[in-house]
Amino acid sequence: MASSSHNPAVLLKRVLSLRESSPFILCVDCIERSASSIVEEVSREVGDSATIIYVSYETNNKPRYATHFVEGTGSEARLLDTIKSYLPSKPSPRKHLVIIDTLNLIPNNKLSQFISSMVSPSVVLLGIYHKQQPEVRPSSMENYPSSLQLLQFMATSILDCQPITEDAAAEEMLDSKIQKLVIPRGLNSPVFKLVLTNRRKSGRALTYSFQFDSRNHTYNVLQEQAENENTEDDKEVFEGLTTFNLNISNRQKAARENVALPFLEAQSFNAGGAIVYEYEKDDDYDEEDPYEDPF
Repeated sequence: MASSSHNPAVLLKRVLSLRESSPFILCVDCIERSASSIVEEVSREVGDSATIIYVSYETNNKPRYATHFVEGTGSEARLLDTIKSYLPSKPSPRKHLVIIDTLNLIPNNKLSQFISSMVSPSVVLLGIYHKQQPEVRPSSMENYPSSLQLLQFMATSILDCQPITEDAAAEEMLDSKIQKLVIPRGLNSPVFKLVLTNRRKSGRALTYSFQFDSRNHTYNVLQEQAENENTEDDKEVFEGLTTFNLNISNRQKAARENVALPFLEAQSFNAGGAIVYEYEKDDDYDEEDPYEDPF
């Protein structure tokens, strides 16, 4: 786990193959780049090692990789009962993957309960959300988080599919055309940009950008430019504040990232949050002394 958190390519492969501890994977797509390639890649990585339950709101035919095909008709409670009938009632060594082709049609006030009632140590939920699809909410929920914000808060891994553009000007021009419903040619290219956000148990998020080639099943990290820009921004922030240097080296930054601190288990769906601290061999702690409580 420690090695994968510092190797973006290994971390992405672990997420796609369900070997990473990530019970809820949110895949965000747009008009310019569909998430279908990610679903295909996950099914390819998983193979026959997992039971796949495909929940369809938009898909007419059963995908070839799906073990069970469930139509998303009727009430959410009835749909949930149908999905649970294919899931193990007890922890199982075999993984079960639930794929929902769109989360947009699930009401905002039922999203959290719908998702938390499915995930478990042996069940992984992969849900797709179309971020450009308008959301209609009643006036009583104006101050409530949007469905996308709620899903991003609950997800343990987020895969954001984006088209690759030459520069910022080309990206703005493409956004302007999409807003006017002018769909350019050449969208949904096999090569696109994939932004992975993975939350560790401590709650800290790791974000990496990749150039994803769905045709050759390869991906290259695009993080170096962003890291260089962040480094330059840090230098500008601390420039001229004091007479001494407040910047830290890359080696010091790496050492800071490896420090293990007490963390809050906020991603446990079936239990409340709790502060967790793992003792090490060098810790001077007497378990029989009630006054030596680390918290």
